Amino acid sequence: MILTTTPQIEGHPIREYKGLVTGETIIGANVIKDIKASIRDFFGGRSGSYEKVLIEAKETSLKEMTERAQRVGANAIVGIDIDYETLGESNSMLMVATSGTAVVI
Repeated sequence: MILTTTPQIEGHPIREYKGLVTGETIIGANVIKDIKASIRDFFGGRSGSYEKVLIEAKETSLKEMTERAQRVGANAIVGIDIDYETLGESNSMLMVATSGTAVVI
């Protein structure tokens, strides 16, 4: 499965449009990660624990979208958009939503 943010794939004409596909993931960051991130925020630097959660959520959302595209007979997804949002009272939940157009190339 080819995944791209571009509207077309060079050298591969789109033969059929299968429609919009999406993937959604909501994942929580636990208390330990929150404490580590607070320390990083105070002293500066990157938060490796949050980065891991972010990567996991993005990969899960893309995988879900890819599976949906395969179910409709697509072999590529073009025009992919990835959105990140925080949810919950204390913004402790991360939502990653992906969308794109499933196509046959």
